[in-house]
Amino acid sequence: MTLALFLSMTLLSAAVTASASTGEWRFRVFLDDAEIGYHRFSLLGDGPERQLESEARYNVKFLYVTVYRYAHDSRERWQGSCLKQVEANTQDNGKMLAVRGTQDGERFVVTGTRGQANLPACVMTFAYWNPDLLGQSRLLNVQTGEYMDVQVRVLGEETLTVRGAAQRALHYALETRDFRIDLWYSPNKEWLALESSTEGGRKIRYQIQ
Repeated sequence: MTLALFLSMTLLSAAVTASASTGEWRFRVFLDDAEIGYHRFSLLGDGPERQLESEARYNVKFLYVTVYRYAHDSRERWQGSCLKQVEANTQDNGKMLAVRGTQDGERFVVTGTRGQANLPACVMTFAYWNPDLLGQSRLLNVQTGEYMDVQVRVLGEETLTVRGAAQRALHYALETRDFRIDLWYSPNKEWLALESSTEGGRKIRYQIQ
């Protein structure tokens, strides 16, 4: 999996309990042991209707020279676990990408790099903040507009260090035809950690602050 593809999968994800209605989160993003940037989220709303805004900035250097830049700004509007509207703009190392989507009656209409597509009325993105993601068979990639087949497997219970303290966690693997993302959740389904690998074998991870 390439760095750009992995980053597109994490654009609209926030570390938040299933019951929380508002919050702000900031993640430090690492490529192997090198910090390459941040990903910040804001979740707003009371009751079932919520809005999630995210901002990501990455700067990968080699021998002090920048070899990769990434910037993303997006906004999603949710009704329960159904996406109602999305606007996403991405600069992927100079390449400009835009995705727009909105619910229209019994369908969700999305326009992205593959053109326009009519999806089911209730779709989800790779929204790790919502534990309903673990029961999905297809998810929307908000960088490209592709509606992707996914499979989620439970790998067992582990102990993680979260903000300096040990915590029980359930380990899941989310897999598509092209890549795998490992996720850890607390027993009450709070998202705790994420890791994946690039095609070259390098590790990408998010560390919550």
